[in-house]
Amino acid sequence: MGGVIGRGDSPRHGSPASKLEQKMVEAMQQRAQQGTTMKSFNSVIMKFPKIDESLRKCRIIFQQFDEDSNGEIDQEELKHCFQKLDISFTDEEIKDLFEACDIYEHMGMKFNEFIVFLCLVYLLNDPAVSEARKRMGLGNLEPTFETLVDSFVFLDKNKDGYVSKNEVIEAINETTAGERSSGRIGVKRFEEMDWDKNGTVTFKEFLFAFTRWVGLDENEDDEDDE
Repeated sequence: MGGVIGRGDSPRHGSPASKLEQKMVEAMQQRAQQGTTMKSFNSVIMKFPKIDESLRKCRIIFQQFDEDSNGEIDQEELKHCFQKLDISFTDEEIKDLFEACDIYEHMGMKFNEFIVFLCLVYLLNDPAVSEARKRMGLGNLEPTFETLVDSFVFLDKNKDGYVSKNEVIEAINETTAGERSSGRIGVKRFEEMDWDKNGTVTFKEFLFAFTRWVGLDENEDDEDDE
């Protein structure tokens, strides 16, 4: 499964839940009622190459947002882009969305953070956000985002919008029944996802871990070094 959390910067811990975070949990709870097509943790892993290829195509959208081409999208650039797209978000909503994705507190979203931003825009389903999805050209990416949502729903066994350590272990046990290492693997995967160390994983934390697993952030670091 590739990269692990702990390389390079450490994400911030203990940030308070925002209105946006609560909206994400509620949206995931509603989505969970529809069930999941994933049958095992291996079925999630098998999707990695296709998801990786699709997400890398987001770089074009990232470059459109990154007005000064410094490799990061700051809050003003995000605000300008929304204005150009005629998307009616308040300054507070933009700030909330930006801070939710700027997990390293660099005051700028790097490419892997931008992937999380796009997926959260997909998940949130109010009229303004739905219009934003169309204008940002996310139509072709929606199957990929839906796969990520589906994967989280598979892990969220009790459909409460969060994933616990026991749920991850249970999901991996379903795939590796009888293997003594399955519990240890489950704990490791959970620790890679639980960035704020509070014992539960939100969809946002899952997405950040996923960008590590498919190597998006590693590739970004390599490009920055060139």
